[in-house]
Amino acid sequence: MTRAKVFQIGLIVFALGGFGYELFQLLGFESVSAGIATQSILILIILVWTASYLFRVFTGNMTFMEQRKRYREAYERLTDKKILEKLESMTEEEKIELIKAVEEESDQQI
Repeated sequence: MTRAKVFQIGLIVFALGGFGYELFQLLGFESVSAGIATQSILILIILVWTASYLFRVFTGNMTFMEQRKRYREAYERLTDKKILEKLESMTEEEKIELIKAVEEESDQQI
């Protein structure tokens, strides 16, 4: 979420508080009661939003994580395609040399 979006959400919540206060006064609430009712609703909204955020965190459905997973899958498809094209363009001798080099590398790592 960008800073501008956070700022917009903050302004919306602030405006909702003022609008809610005026609405409760129009419905006949006294000034103090209208303020308490408005604050109660805003606190409820914040608690629901926090609970939804925590739910997304614990289930792993965060926006960044989803974007990263999609990016990783696209990157792997692209690199797999390029590697396959490169392998298909190699001669048999080059393929044998590559296999030997990979086997030597894996033997050295063990």
